[in-house]
Parts: sequence; C-alpha cells; structure tokens
Amino acid sequence: MDSTALTVIGILIGILVFGIKSGIGCGFSNISTKEIFAIGGSYLLLALLFGGVADHISLESFEKFSSMGMGIHVLVSFLLIVIGIYTQKKWNSGKDVSRHTFLAISIPCPVCLAALAVSCILLSESLNLSGIKVGLLVGVAFFIAVVASSFLFRLGKVRFGKTPETMGSAMMLIGIYYLLGALLIPAYIQTKKMNLVSTGGGETGIIPLMAFGVIVLAGFFLERIRRHDL
Repeated sequence: MDSTALTVIGILIGILVFGIKSGIGCGFSNISTKEIFAIGGSYLLLALLFGGVADHISLESFEKFSSMGMGIHVLVSFLLIVIGIYTQKKWNSGKDVSRHTFLAISIPCPVCLAALAVSCILLSESLNLSGIKVGLLVGVAFFIAVVASSFLFRLGKVRFGKTPETMGSAMMLIGIYYLLGALLIPAYIQTKKMNLVSTGGGETGIIPLMAFGVIVLAGFFLERIRRHDL
C-alpha cells in the first residue's frame, strides 16, 4: 500500500473519530434533528474554508503554528471535564442542561479545527486536487460522520434508556484523553529526539504504565467529585 493510500485512510479514520465525538453530544442531548444537521453543516462549511486556503499553506508552516497551541489543547481538556461534571450534577439534581452543554463536545473545537486543516492540507498535497475540491470531500465526510453517529447514539439512547448523564461521562473521558495527549506527546517527542524510544525497555517502558495510572486516578477523582460534590 503506497503512502497516498495510507494518508487517505488515516484521514478518514481521524474524521470518523472526530465525527463520533461530535455525534456523542448531539445524540445524547435533547436537540432537534434540524440542529443536528446544522452542527454537521458547520463542519462542512469550515472544511470548505480551510480547503480554500489549503493551496497557500504548507504543512511545515502549519506545524509551526500548531506547536504553539498546546495550551489551548489543555484548556479544552479541562473545559470538557468541568462541563461533563456539571452536566451530570445538574441531571442528578433533576435539571437537564444538555441542550446547552452539548456544545462543548459537538461544536468544532480548536483540536477539531486543527484536524480539519491538516486533513485539507495533506489531501491537497497527496491527491493533487484543488483546495476547494479537497475541502468539499473532507466536509462531506465530516458531515456524514457527525450526522450518522448522532442518529446512531440517539437510537442507542432510546433503546438502552441512556440519559444526558452518559454524555457527561463521555465528555470527561474525552477531556482526560485530550489532557493525556497534551502531557505525553511532548514527552514522547523529546524522548524520540534522544533516541530512547527504540530501546524496548528500561525507563521508557514505564510510560504506558504512567498513562494507565493517570487514567485510573483521573477516573477515581472524577467519580468522587460527581458523587460527593468535592
């Protein structure tokens, strides 16, 4: 399989992941079908916008810009965790705020915008297509992923009796995932520069255990906060 095919497959997987992320919020919140299509349409419009400028931006220059956004990445992760806790607490106290809090997980966040931009730039360079065509392809793929996953989660919500509390849990989990990525990716890059990744053991072997420990501890404390109002 050549590099172009691998690039396309990787981008499609990334689009699916971010589409599912948005679909979780749309599916488990109490919004209308029209609003679900509006959220999906926002990704389509943004992809067209990024596609329009993809021909004028190189991946190297974008990487320099995105490297300064780690603080925003951390901020988004904390925002998702806090709003997830808030959504659960309000639901447990008899109030449904999912119609408002779903925006934190469903609207295009800085991480999603970066994924849109990278997708357009990579496809434009790999497929030798114009930026507008690439933007349309990426936008349609995002639109389908968001809308399809939204209705799928909504079906699961009805069939299995799920509530907006489930959305709150998903928001916290995604927030932890974002935070973990913000903590480990720079460390991994630094380790790779020191040629320590390929050692297969030693001190670098503790990184997966540390990652697992962070997830377990974060889940424990979030559950304590949710149950005991800490």
